[in-house]
Amino acid sequence: MCAGYGAADRATLTVRRDIAVEVKIGVQHAPREIVLESGQSAEEVERAVGDALAGKARLLSLADDKGRRVLIPADRIAYVEIGEPATRRVGFGAL
Repeated sequence: MCAGYGAADRATLTVRRDIAVEVKIGVQHAPREIVLESGQSAEEVERAVGDALAGKARLLSLADDKGRRVLIPADRIAYVEIGEPATRRVGFGAL
């Protein structure tokens, strides 16, 4: 499943499908922001952003809710907005 990743990386690849956190990332010299819904917790996203900005990682690496990876050079991050965790709604019903 996680070929090429170490044990520490496998722990960060854990994605919860029942809770989504919207993440908006502004990239320097890019006209549009990157928006993704992540199955990672808000704390995991914040930790990954903090590590990238502190120089512990050259890339900010996040997983979206479909398991895809988004990689952004840490020195190009302008801002990161982390939304509140929201449970996914299934089915049809009144809002």
